[in-house]
Amino acid sequence: MKSKKTIAIIGGGASALFFASLIDTSKFSVTIYEKNKALGRKFLVAGDGGFNLTHAESIEQMVQRYTPSFFLENALVENDNTDFREWLLSIGVPTFEGSSHRIYPEKGIKPIEVFNAILHQIKKNNVVIKYQQEWMGWKGEDLLFNSSEEVNADIVIFALGGASWKKTGSKGDWLSHFEQKKINTMPFQASNCANEVEWENDFVNNHAGTPLKNIAITCGKATQKGEVVITAFGLEGNAIYALSPCIRERLNENGKSTIHIDFKPSLSVEKIIVRLNSSGNRTKILKDKLKLPKSVVELMKINLSKDEFMKNETLADRIKSFPLEIVNSAPIDEAISTVGGISLEELNSSFEFKNMPNYYAMGEMIDWDAPTGGYLLQACYSMGKKIAHHLNEKK
Repeated sequence: MKSKKTIAIIGGGASALFFASLIDTSKFSVTIYEKNKALGRKFLVAGDGGFNLTHAESIEQMVQRYTPSFFLENALVENDNTDFREWLLSIGVPTFEGSSHRIYPEKGIKPIEVFNAILHQIKKNNVVIKYQQEWMGWKGEDLLFNSSEEVNADIVIFALGGASWKKTGSKGDWLSHFEQKKINTMPFQASNCANEVEWENDFVNNHAGTPLKNIAITCGKATQKGEVVITAFGLEGNAIYALSPCIRERLNENGKSTIHIDFKPSLSVEKIIVRLNSSGNRTKILKDKLKLPKSVVELMKINLSKDEFMKNETLADRIKSFPLEIVNSAPIDEAISTVGGISLEELNSSFEFKNMPNYYAMGEMIDWDAPTGGYLLQACYSMGKKIAHHLNEKK
């Protein structure tokens, strides 16, 4: 009887969980090597703030949420959000679409229950899991672990994660191992994170913790609707997280990035001017007629001269396009995700290393980006399934 080929999965994050659930273990003998005492630590931590599994928008729209979009397009189209939901249902995790079109586990299903359903599938699939096995690089052609175990597998799947949330084990300290193999890597940088604004002291003392709802933020050609929260550090929230690629690019180039906030996306400049023409106290008009919060009114007063504040056209323009300078991103460890890691040019369309046959990479360890709202987890599923399908069909 012909022996099975061996697969070593290095890392036990989201993409590894999906791959291990979907690989055909009638053809392969599969082992996960996880450096922590348990799998999926970041998967579970991410669920604490509302567990977005994926998003309900069309796959054509979804592809455009990723930077660069071409890199993940085939994986996403072949294994889309509908496919992901159907798979979750097949393992006992029904989902529903929220008002924001994000997809969640049905009410009452906790993140740990989703994780346990996937873990049950992995064990049912006869995948071996070895814990407290940290990959230390190569020893000759073998994989070397902190236990001094040396592994020579037919196929190696790297799922090492990014560099955010170190408490979950994501430190990104494995880059040097690939550099020694002449694999091009990119330094890790924060994404989906708070951005620093040098507020005036009185302003931030009065308004830190205040949300700005139903706004639109523009950076370059990209615009994102949503909300943010004013913090002592700057701004954080979904409306600015989604602009991470543009903001980061400009910070890298210029050391600063100017965004423009539309505080009233539903109103044109002309309609705002009509409301500003109302008689009465200017501040009261802004609050009562335009429903602007105190924080926005104060921003207008700080950044406009008295004459500009009283001139309808100037004030209306500023309400529709308020410039704000970002001077830095939050530290990597405070970011929801990171970019950087393995350079895209190193991988083929099946996420196999071009110069290292039978070695694959997936998940956040590769240099791609996506906003929050289910897109990160969807990509991990799509990549995990694409590699699994590729190997399952390979002769």
